[in-house]
Amino acid sequence: MQTRFKKGVKFFDVGITAVAGMLSVGIMLYGVFHFGLAEAWPELVLNLFYVACLVMIWMYFFSYRITTPQFNYWCSVSVGITVLLRDILFAPPLAFYALHLTCLTLAVLLLCTLTYFYARKNWKSYTKSNLWVIFIIDMLIATLYNWAIYLEPLNEYTNYLLTEIWIRPTIIYGMVACFVTEVDNNSH
Repeated sequence: MQTRFKKGVKFFDVGITAVAGMLSVGIMLYGVFHFGLAEAWPELVLNLFYVACLVMIWMYFFSYRITTPQFNYWCSVSVGITVLLRDILFAPPLAFYALHLTCLTLAVLLLCTLTYFYARKNWKSYTKSNLWVIFIIDMLIATLYNWAIYLEPLNEYTNYLLTEIWIRPTIIYGMVACFVTEVDNNSH
């Protein structure tokens, strides 16, 4: 199979995304098995969208039956659904209301940013800084959730929550890294 990228750095970006994403999804699937479907079914739903993103990143990396507009659109939709489900509709309860409100505001901003950057027809005109904004916003959300977990007493769910928080930023990193390369290729 021929890869879309020729630079070693992009191999590293996609490799990191794949390994970290699959390891995280595997841990979360084990968590669903360990805690039972009745208690952990939301994680199973989220993992379906995460796996879809990872598959699309691999398909895009190997130039297999996916175009750049399809990749951008469907990865954005999948990530947007996870933002909507995990961070807006079924936001986890946090100890401090200000922290909860900040995470909710950032999640809405992330959803709007995904919609703005990827749903427009003129996707080739984006700059690298436009694209990295998506990753930065999700990193802020994950960092705040991480901090909120450490404010709570540790329990059997802590390790699973810490893993689940960092899946989406990892996937967004790979998605944005792929798209930044496409922007570079189109600008020449």
